[in-house]
Amino acid sequence: MELMRLGHSGPQVAAVGVGCWAWGDRLYWDYGQSYTQEDLRAAFHASLAAGLTFFDTAEVYGLGNSERLLGAFEAEAGAEVVIASKFFPLPWRLSRGQLLGALRHSLRRLGVPQIQLYQMHWPFPPVSIERWMDAMADAVEAGLIKQVGVSNYSPRQTERAHTALQERGLHLASNQVRYSLLDRGPERNGLLQLCKELEVTVIAYSPIAQGLLTGKYGSQNPPPPRRRVSSGTLESLQPLLKEMGRIGSAHGDKTPAQVAVNWCMAKETLPIPGAKNGRQATENAGALGWSLSAEDLARLDELSGRL
Repeated sequence: MELMRLGHSGPQVAAVGVGCWAWGDRLYWDYGQSYTQEDLRAAFHASLAAGLTFFDTAEVYGLGNSERLLGAFEAEAGAEVVIASKFFPLPWRLSRGQLLGALRHSLRRLGVPQIQLYQMHWPFPPVSIERWMDAMADAVEAGLIKQVGVSNYSPRQTERAHTALQERGLHLASNQVRYSLLDRGPERNGLLQLCKELEVTVIAYSPIAQGLLTGKYGSQNPPPPRRRVSSGTLESLQPLLKEMGRIGSAHGDKTPAQVAVNWCMAKETLPIPGAKNGRQATENAGALGWSLSAEDLARLDELSGRL
């Protein structure tokens, strides 16, 4: 199985992780209507069975429900998984103590004494990046987390976070950003290259663009309201989706979603597609065990670059 190391010296995990954004979320993802806790439990166990052990959550996902569900599933299974969670820098959170307080709440919801990777969810003001990295370093020294990551940071913000942690004798482990064939900003603004040079793992969220790269949506079957897309946009995706289908067939009936995730892997990122049931989790794991050719990558890059 392809493995990827988290940051400079973190654990090795399967090169595909599990995104838990939708776990327990009723406002955006309709938890309790189109899928249930049993569906999520099945997704957890299917992921483990396929060797996927890296699970990414956050305190704001489902207003804490994502962390609670992940912690409960882990305890039930008696399995060791690698957990990443996030702190949300709300504007009234101004101190190191508030970060440590929020972290302890996350630990209680997860039912664990320590989180492997704790990430700053957004680089929001008014608190500076350097001050938050100091608070993260305090959490490492307190034994509450093992590694520090960031999310949605630009190249310059990533450099600042990296430098601030270096001054505390720590290494920035990761930057989690939206990245897919439809969201190639981190590639174009130099973030991927910078992170490679700094040995910072890029974690790619929404690698199938919230379903747009699965091939199941079209002008006659539009995506749900949360992902409003014009019929013209859906039509413009068809050449890319058609090529993804052709490439998938050539690699042993791989789905467009598996091609999309494998493309992220080929770009040396750690994709974390979401899974709301066992079938989706198994499909995500199917992105492992094969590789796109150089010709495949060039063709996909060309077609996605036109969008």
